[in-house]
Amino acid sequence: MKKFLLFFAIVLCSAPVLRAQYSIRYPDAVPLHGVWSFALDPLDAGEKQEWYLSSKTFYRTYETWDKVEVPHCFSADPRYRYFNGTAWYRRSFHWQASQDKRTILHFDAVYYECSVWLNDKKVGTHEGGYTPFSFDISDHLKAGENQIVIRVTNDTWKPGTIPGAKDKGPNTFVPGWVNYGGITRPVYLTVEPATYIENTKVEATPDLAKRTAQLRAKVFIKKSAGSAATVTPSLSVLLDKRKVAVSWKFSNPQNQADGVVEVEAFASLKPADVKLWSLDEPVCYQLQAIVPGDTITTTFGIRKVEVKNTQLLLNGVPVKMAGANRVMDYPGLGSLEPDWLVEKDFTLMKRAGMEFQRLTHYTTTEAVLDWADRNGMMIVAEAGNWQLTPEQMDTDSIRAKFRQQFDELVKRDWNHPSVIAYSVGNEYLSDTPSGQRWTKDMIAHAKEVDPTRLYTFATMRQSPLPKNPEDEASQYVDFVCANIYGNQAAILDNIHRLYPDKPILVSEYGIRVDNKNGEQGQVDYLKNYLNDIRSRPYVVGASWWSFNDYESRHWGTNKNGYRPWGVVGPDRTPRQMYALHQVEMSPLVVTKKSFTVGKQGNHELVLEVKSRADFPAYPTRNYKLRTTQREVAIPDLSPGQTTEVKIPVTGFNPSVKVEIIKPTGFSIVEINVDLNYD
Repeated sequence: MKKFLLFFAIVLCSAPVLRAQYSIRYPDAVPLHGVWSFALDPLDAGEKQEWYLSSKTFYRTYETWDKVEVPHCFSADPRYRYFNGTAWYRRSFHWQASQDKRTILHFDAVYYECSVWLNDKKVGTHEGGYTPFSFDISDHLKAGENQIVIRVTNDTWKPGTIPGAKDKGPNTFVPGWVNYGGITRPVYLTVEPATYIENTKVEATPDLAKRTAQLRAKVFIKKSAGSAATVTPSLSVLLDKRKVAVSWKFSNPQNQADGVVEVEAFASLKPADVKLWSLDEPVCYQLQAIVPGDTITTTFGIRKVEVKNTQLLLNGVPVKMAGANRVMDYPGLGSLEPDWLVEKDFTLMKRAGMEFQRLTHYTTTEAVLDWADRNGMMIVAEAGNWQLTPEQMDTDSIRAKFRQQFDELVKRDWNHPSVIAYSVGNEYLSDTPSGQRWTKDMIAHAKEVDPTRLYTFATMRQSPLPKNPEDEASQYVDFVCANIYGNQAAILDNIHRLYPDKPILVSEYGIRVDNKNGEQGQVDYLKNYLNDIRSRPYVVGASWWSFNDYESRHWGTNKNGYRPWGVVGPDRTPRQMYALHQVEMSPLVVTKKSFTVGKQGNHELVLEVKSRADFPAYPTRNYKLRTTQREVAIPDLSPGQTTEVKIPVTGFNPSVKVEIIKPTGFSIVEINVDLNYD
């Protein structure tokens, strides 16, 4: 959280209020949301014709440009629907400059490639449609009216971009989602002192036996030009807005590129101050770092994620969970992610037992990870290698672009406790020398940026079945992710034979709703798939493709433009499959054991509650059963254990609705229990 003088925060208070709210990582930032002027540039002539100049006149004056609301997805705007090419955004804002302050212009994402001008001067460019970037615009600002102009192109389904089309062979096609263009995520300003905190990283490592924790904080301080002074930040740890007693030991500062100094500090937490982050108790701490004139607060969690003997351990306990892939796509919004949509989608996912997943093939919004931190989800974050060909993976420019986008992802997300692993790609030819090199090299690079996470990629090269572990790049991962759409028993068994010590996440499986049996076909597919998963204890996760239907230009898309893989439709209407997923992916199974009729309408219902031992499987603590009349606690259970819960029932209703309630308040299963008053 950035703090700065109030008058900077109110200079844009007259800007139109955005109908949808979008979270910004710096709550005190100055948003540049609202009405912007917009024009298409189908010939890509605007830069040559100097559309970025304030004084330029055209066949259409700036005043006659269309008006749009930013964040904006021009591909989903009915006026420009599915436009592929270059477009321009511009707006003016009033500013009161200060000589001893620095102003940073932030973009959470612009799809795909952009150039930015301020007051007729180019301030920078960026390539990559899903990751954040920023520019120091202090030298370009002036007192009074300022004009910002942005050239954006979404013409990316071609070789050389990430993601992009395949470049050789008969299978030259584009990725399976739409290249939604525009300023698709928040854009805003922050005001900083001459020396300010650019980023922080928190590594919290618990000692599960002693119940203590070691903290390692890195503070990246951007120093003013020519400054030789060393700045030591003040660090505080907060839990529930309460300061935790911490004594920090600082190491010598390390100079990095571009005037950034890395200051590292270490501390220990006593058992009384350690509360572990988990799916059902997602406890979040805050680290507050202060240098003169600047404060930044970041959220982190204390948890331990590891793999051991084909198991995935969270805080030392084996866990197996279901999940779903989610495509950023909503009717009328395209890839826009207002806060209400994040809340809607992830509440639906949480209620359906979708808790461990690689969400998608690109960097999701930070609002999604904030939600996962607060409510308990485990996420595998993935950068943009979607089916790159061997030639592309060996191309220096592609490798450089991937590393850039991966670094931008990690440096934004490395404090989120929900992010347990990173993936270096999806469905590339990992059984070729190029795919093997890519996997080994990119994981090595990634571990230099963030060595605290697990590493994987989503393989599809398991059919035909590899014979030796060195034949395929899964040899380099911490756990195997495999996209398996059939013959799963044989493929899973072979992966386990090749890598007997590695757990397996089925990162994609599923069937479209337009199969010959319709919604019932999805239901039958899930039941059959679960039979194979539940008999294989080395499978720790299974993530359905996909949570939602989505628009696409990929081959095989329906005439209405959608690919109907979802457990919910485009507007999030649940399908029959959704209800089954809720029941089958609940860690607890509830059945009626007995019902005793009492006097004066006071009865007793006895329910048997069983913790699944196969899949999904994890300990349940502080769960409840809820009826319309009361809530009753379920005793804590480990996988395979069974208990009885007695529920008082009053009245003479023929049935009672019973819900399983997580400690986080989510209702994950609803069952109707028939009552017999004979």
